[in-house]
Amino acid sequence: MKIFKSIFFIFFLIVSFKESIGQGLNFSQYFNNPLFVNPANTGFNPDMDYRIGGNYRNQWASASSPYKTMGIWADSKLFANRFENGWMGIGGGIMRDVAGAGSLSSTSANLSLAYHQMLGYKSLLSAGFSAGIVSKRIDFSKLTFDNQWNGQFFETTIPSNEPFAFSQAAYLDLSMGVNYALFASENAYFNAGISIDHINRPKESFFESSVTDSKIDMRYTFFANASIKVQDVWIVNPNIYYSVMGTSNEIVLGMNANRDLTGDGVKQLILGLYYRKNDAIIPVVGFQINDIKFTVNYDASTSSVNSGTSVRGAYELSIVKHGLFSSSAGKSVKCPTVRF
Repeated sequence: MKIFKSIFFIFFLIVSFKESIGQGLNFSQYFNNPLFVNPANTGFNPDMDYRIGGNYRNQWASASSPYKTMGIWADSKLFANRFENGWMGIGGGIMRDVAGAGSLSSTSANLSLAYHQMLGYKSLLSAGFSAGIVSKRIDFSKLTFDNQWNGQFFETTIPSNEPFAFSQAAYLDLSMGVNYALFASENAYFNAGISIDHINRPKESFFESSVTDSKIDMRYTFFANASIKVQDVWIVNPNIYYSVMGTSNEIVLGMNANRDLTGDGVKQLILGLYYRKNDAIIPVVGFQINDIKFTVNYDASTSSVNSGTSVRGAYELSIVKHGLFSSSAGKSVKCPTVRF
């Protein structure tokens, strides 16, 4: 009971920390995108050797130009059998987002490295770094501007007089993070981490630098989660995500629960419920069989941006597979884990 009280106290403490909200998550199922949340999560899979995941999100599908986000990622352990009390992780991912009438697209490819060091027998400290290339494009021919209004309609042959200099921008993006895990027992596990994105303050703009300051603000992200086994048939996973960038911040909190359907964990039902502050209620449902997990969620929007419109919600699908390399089966477990 004390554990649950502590978890919910942290939830409400973080919720009350900031009132404004302005930036969006790439995915609501951030817990199924560990490398995008924190590079220190790379290879952070104590009882397995590798993970592969894919995600697809369709937001505001009823709009004329819906937002679509796709991502794939993978990570693996390195030198798991060479270090007695630690290991390295390597991973990478590709993400693509297309949004709006101007077909604004963003494509990023990242490579990340991390090192994980056991502290005694019940805790683990991790540090990671990632580097990526980001490319953004926009088709200005699909957009209209106030100067092109002729009194009756927008006329694209009229010059927009907007000071655009480029239709494409590309830059190097660097991130780093740390992660701490406590393996309290075979029935309880706790994990928290913090990361900093855009540490090199790259420039991102379709204008000349003399027109606007185009340096991206650093983004700070905190997450915490736990796995607690209840009566040997449920594993509950409370999660918190908090991110701040410039004057905007985002908070998501909630819980997943895995129900063992076969007595040995081979088949599991996944149920969850999350809340993104001032934006959406997010129910989650999924199924895991052996080493493959499928989860889907729907963002039921509570934001005022949808008032009086039919533009509501988002659908999201996640698929994650994890496993052991045959040559190292049985050698990867370095610390206790919560599992059926």
